[in-house]
Amino acid sequence: MSAPREIELKLEVPPDYLPRLTEGGPLKRATPAGRNGTRLVSVYFDTDKLKLRENGLSLRVRRIGGRLVQTVKRENGTGAVLFARDEWEHDIPTRQPDLDAMRDKGLGPLRKKKLRRTLRPVFETRVRRKVFDVQSGDSKVEVAIDRGSVEAGRKSSPICELELELKQGRPADLFRLAKTLAQDVPMRLAVESKADRGYALLGKGKPRAVKAAPVALAPDLDARSAFQIIARACLHQAVANQPVMLLGDPDGLHQMRVGLRRLRAAISLFSNLLGDQQTKAVKAELKWIMGELGPARELEIFLTRVVNPAANGRRGGQLAVLAQELQRRRKTALARARTAADSDRLRTLCLDLAAWIEAGDWTESSDDLVQLHQQQNIALAAAEQLQRRRKKIVKRGRNLARLDGNDRHRLRIDVKKLRYAAEFFAGAFPRKKQAKRWRDFAAALERLQDALGDLNDIRVHEQLSEQFVERDESGGKLQRVRTRKAFAAGRLSGREEARLAPLMHEARQAYAEFTKVKPFWG
Repeated sequence: MSAPREIELKLEVPPDYLPRLTEGGPLKRATPAGRNGTRLVSVYFDTDKLKLRENGLSLRVRRIGGRLVQTVKRENGTGAVLFARDEWEHDIPTRQPDLDAMRDKGLGPLRKKKLRRTLRPVFETRVRRKVFDVQSGDSKVEVAIDRGSVEAGRKSSPICELELELKQGRPADLFRLAKTLAQDVPMRLAVESKADRGYALLGKGKPRAVKAAPVALAPDLDARSAFQIIARACLHQAVANQPVMLLGDPDGLHQMRVGLRRLRAAISLFSNLLGDQQTKAVKAELKWIMGELGPARELEIFLTRVVNPAANGRRGGQLAVLAQELQRRRKTALARARTAADSDRLRTLCLDLAAWIEAGDWTESSDDLVQLHQQQNIALAAAEQLQRRRKKIVKRGRNLARLDGNDRHRLRIDVKKLRYAAEFFAGAFPRKKQAKRWRDFAAALERLQDALGDLNDIRVHEQLSEQFVERDESGGKLQRVRTRKAFAAGRLSGREEARLAPLMHEARQAYAEFTKVKPFWG
């Protein structure tokens, strides 16, 4: 039995804006199901070691009036619940889960007797839900407003969100409705489910940065479906790290940028599917947000890896003066990054990206060649991309020792894109021999990327040092301030230059090892 597919979009809504949401626009014209809404209490079950969570499953029993409804949800295979989930629902007689009703082969963990014996309630949600049936174009969309909390022992977290579920029709109509609702209300694309929120309460400490999740591709997929799966996972990583970044976590900023970089790389890999004007607009906005986030990350690396170790805690010296100025500039750059990450422009971009991935103009192209590319088997398409990009790196890397800083930077970008491609396409080559070769290939790529990254850091750090000398921010006060800055920048440049020869040796070794590793797509 295959699971029914739930096409759903979730948006976080500031509580103060709820009246504006319901008193105007499409929801004002829609008739709600019940004047006061429905009170929903859901209890989530798992083991002490959270085995269901480990397997990408959530199990809840929800009380809806006099009914008890058991629901099992499974992540859609990308590590991200954005638009679609597998879902099974059954009415049950008691508050305890009835696992005998779960017979789908994808729910194997629920059939294990040991797991069944150790299931227990781990957290619950209490919400007041108001539901509206909305006609959007030729489609029917159910809009639910949930207000309440998730509770785990003494810990709790508020819930105020909007869920749009496609009941009948086209996904494009669902996203069109979402954009209409978001015109006057600063809603944010949400990637956390209520289950995610509950499991977060079970953890300790502040929210942590979210790394890229494995992308689950099957070798029989077409290129269009493969791109959507990859792009969803990239968007999930970027959006999931936004709140972590806004809390001031440098890793959150880094992983948010990684998610966006991976998405840009995916667009490049599938460029023969994506030649429309809407895609060009998306690429321009991605370039904007990367430009807003980049300076803060560069200054963070320069400070932590170069300046602070060189200053070694000394006060009053030339390096200390430079470190203080860097701290000020990093603070300014972080403020700029946070402003962008919390802006209406980024909120709009994330919603536009979601709509573009799922139902953008590229999905309805009338161009025969584009349609052929979209229908191409992903294993064949991936092999072509991987082979072409590997060949380009091998050719350019032969002259590694003679490349200048800019050319090495371009080679590093090529290596990074190939590494992302290898990670994206791993599932398209599932045989045992291919999997082993993939591990060797990915490891060799990582070593080469790291070596080229260290070389590129020297180039970036020299540019940053020069900026501090060129820009006199002392306000014309004392010439000796500028002199001390120039001396400190010179010391740093000297330290970085001393690293160049050994790093170049490491890069050449890494390149030689990479050329010997067999492709995994053969």
